[in-house]
Amino acid sequence: MSEENVILVNENDEQIGLMPKLEAHEKAVLHRAFSVFVLNSKNEIMLQQRAHQKYHSPLLWTNTCCSHQREGETNIEAGSRRLFEEMGFKTELKELFHFIYKAPFDNGLTEHELDHVMIGYYNDAPVINPEEVEDWKWMKIEDVKNDMEFHPELYTVWFKIIFDEFYHFLEEHKSPLSPNAGTHTL
Repeated sequence: MSEENVILVNENDEQIGLMPKLEAHEKAVLHRAFSVFVLNSKNEIMLQQRAHQKYHSPLLWTNTCCSHQREGETNIEAGSRRLFEEMGFKTELKELFHFIYKAPFDNGLTEHELDHVMIGYYNDAPVINPEEVEDWKWMKIEDVKNDMEFHPELYTVWFKIIFDEFYHFLEEHKSPLSPNAGTHTL
């Protein structure tokens, strides 16, 4: 199986080329990515622990799933595809915002991504893909924020950035599945 390409973009999210994923991380080239957050009716986030064999950030806790769009794929299509590949379920997703970050890793690789953040709602247990996901759990938004302050080393870099800078977006999108969610719908 050949290595997957990532979509190289400029700061306006306009495609400027394709590059093999590992090469893009070795050269720290800006590329398109996404992060999916799934909430349940208790307003808990489904977290995943990255599989031990991942080439960066193994065994760290992060949002429900994240990856890279394929050429010709919308952000929502990519998020839905990867959510099913990693966590084994489908749910409607909505894009909230995007941001750019750059984070070097100890292994010499660097994430330099224009990350599209999406949200969805689901109440059941996932069927995790062990090649991608080591473990999973539900955790209240406030508990995640507090745990990150005391144990930042347990979480992925992009997840910490999203929480540091965009916590209010998650707070504003309470699950429509919960009784106190008001009239918010996707």
